[in-house]
Amino acid sequence: MLHDHREPRPHHDLRLEEDGVLRSWALPKGLPVDVRGDRLALAVADHDLDHATYADEHKTIADDGWWELERRDERRFVFRLHGRDGATRYALIHTGGTHWLLHRVKDQS
Repeated sequence: MLHDHREPRPHHDLRLEEDGVLRSWALPKGLPVDVRGDRLALAVADHDLDHATYADEHKTIADDGWWELERRDERRFVFRLHGRDGATRYALIHTGGTHWLLHRVKDQS
């Protein structure tokens, strides 16, 4: 799921359901649109599952859908995000602390 926030400044939140919670990352510049455009992803606190349908005057649901894990190790995980416009493969790469990089995987097959 992807939330579109307008406050405190425009950004998106990537939310992946896992172990009964929504793991969440703030994406100041949104999802990468091609393989050259890695995006900063800041890990934020997990959210309750009911937050998946939450919207207000500052936050809307930009896309809903589901995700599937392809592989994971201690530093990164590769997953396929299924949304309204189809499925796209991404990798979240932990770079330290709350900082991650969201990478659109070149091989989309």
